[in-house]
Amino acid sequence: MIAVTGATGQLGRLVIQELLRSVPAAHIVAAVRTPAKAQDLAALGVQVRQADYAQPATLQAAFAGVDKLLLISSSEVGQRAPQHRAVIDAAKAAGVKLIAYTSLLHADTSALGLAAEHKETEAALRASGVPFVLLRNGWYAENYAGTVPTAVQHGVVMGSAKDGRIAAAARADYAAAAAAVLVRDGQAGKVYELAGDTTFTLAEFAAEIAKQSGKPVAYVDLPQADYAAALVKVGLPEGFAALLADSDAAAANGGLFDNSGQLGQLIGRSTTPIASVIAAALKG
Repeated sequence: MIAVTGATGQLGRLVIQELLRSVPAAHIVAAVRTPAKAQDLAALGVQVRQADYAQPATLQAAFAGVDKLLLISSSEVGQRAPQHRAVIDAAKAAGVKLIAYTSLLHADTSALGLAAEHKETEAALRASGVPFVLLRNGWYAENYAGTVPTAVQHGVVMGSAKDGRIAAAARADYAAAAAAVLVRDGQAGKVYELAGDTTFTLAEFAAEIAKQSGKPVAYVDLPQADYAAALVKVGLPEGFAALLADSDAAAANGGLFDNSGQLGQLIGRSTTPIASVIAAALKG
């Protein structure tokens, strides 16, 4: 029995889809905050169980009979560590034999502010005594897809990454990797640094948008504080804007780069190039 937390989220749904290629639906548990949002999964024969990170009482029952659990990191930055500990404790109590956790690329050494809660979660997994495998996901290409129409409209891509190289991959690539790990034996203790096979700078990203759209698009590099302020100006919450600017600044120093090729090796194909993501974004 394999359970996926956050199964109605963007990554979770893709993992379920991948698992259904090789695992009977009845052997898959979609652990979700709101079961009503998973009716489509239930219709496929997937077991839908309530599992709310913020309500630990829901968790142990959700994991009953589960052998392998994919803990997809919470979307609630600042609350992740205690929420993840609740999942780990419940999984241990339920007798789960393996926890796979979606961490952050090079979490143990990363300078990204986002890394702190991932480090805490990795420490909690080590302390739990439950066998685990770390899926240290790099940047999602979709993080950039949403900026493409705006870049074409205004002729500019803004950031603070200087000429740092970014090894992004599509969310579907990371989902395929998670599913591959969940269906294989002998994964306990492994640490996967997962990132795109191809890399780009934000200047190259802007140039590719210009090439495909036929419109002039340039990259403008800003100091971190100025970039955060610009993001707030276009409507992002201050905290989220600060995190994005922090991540960009870390990218300038290699924080979003990896060339190990582990993601492509896991999924048995090349990862999705940024040019394909841009093409899809331009089609709308």
